[in-house]
This record gives sequence, structure tokens and C-alpha cells, in this order.
Amino acid sequence: MCLAVPGKVVEIIGDDPLLRSAKVSFAGVIKLVSLTCTPDARLGDFVLVHVGVAISVIDAQEAEETFRYLRAMGELDGLDAAVAAASPP
Repeated sequence: MCLAVPGKVVEIIGDDPLLRSAKVSFAGVIKLVSLTCTPDARLGDFVLVHVGVAISVIDAQEAEETFRYLRAMGELDGLDAAVAAASPP
């Protein structure tokens, strides 16, 4: 099964709609993501990301609900551990 995971846009890179990308935070883990399919994404927005591409802009409530489902399914176990390991004591 393929999943799209919500993340928060923390930095936008570039102005060209076809080449624009963003640094997106997934529970504290930052990844570089293409914004080609979401030209309306702005700083602070939540986006659904699939294989490195933001495929839609969603609201914060939908992002939190998706995280709850993923956590309940055990799909965030590795991500939660990575964030905890990277956090300062």
C-alpha cells in the first residue's frame, strides 16, 4: 500500500512554479519536497507528500487526523524513534 504523509512547509525554495521545492517537517524530521503539483502551497501550510512530491495542501486538522491514524497503525514507530533520538536531552 502506498501512503501520502502530511508534513508542514517550513521553508520554500525557488520561485518558478515548475521547479519550486520546500523543506517539509514530518514530526521534526525535515525533508526536501517538490511543490510542482501544489503551486498554491505557502509557508506554514500542511501538505500531503507521496514519494517526495507534495500532492495536495490540507488543513491542520486533517494533518493531525492522518497522523493519529498512522500512529494507531504503527506506521510512525520508526519516525517517532528517529525524532526522539535526534531531540536534545
